[in-house]
Amino acid sequence: MIQSLNVEATLLSTAHPHISKHTSTRSLLVSAVIGLTGISSILVSVSTNELSTTMNMVFLTLGTILILVSLYRFFWKSNEVVYLPTGSVVSEGTRYIDSCDLDTMARLIEDKNFNLSERLSFKHSGNGRVDYLVSKDRQFAAVQLFRFVPYMYEPATQVYYYTGDDAAAFARYLCTKSN
Repeated sequence: MIQSLNVEATLLSTAHPHISKHTSTRSLLVSAVIGLTGISSILVSVSTNELSTTMNMVFLTLGTILILVSLYRFFWKSNEVVYLPTGSVVSEGTRYIDSCDLDTMARLIEDKNFNLSERLSFKHSGNGRVDYLVSKDRQFAAVQLFRFVPYMYEPATQVYYYTGDDAAAFARYLCTKSN
């Protein structure tokens, strides 16, 4: 049976030697284009007296919204996590399970036994939480289980890292298990 661990490191706070967090140049460029479009829209609304006041307000509102979207993307969506050996972007996710399934899930991730015959159903919420990272090319994966205690989730297992076929099997298990 899983015991609650006094684990300091969690999935998203630990650094794996093959994982790098960096700023996405593409995302920065998209943010800049959106911001420039917003500024242009505001300049059109302010400098043109030939448009109706309704069109001026539309351009002003559109420009303001585009600038806010640009700032949001620039500050909060411009960083990405990359698996260095393949250069693949890593995405994070969370799935929930019943607390009675935590032991089974812990055994699956510890033994790297992701055959699809042992079916666990993921829920929209639950007392057990599965946090994971999976690279886009499915050559890297990391997983950690959490147990809900009053008011918060606490780590129930250490962080497990998978590469190669084990990572692909884990990613396949997650994809076929979603409800």
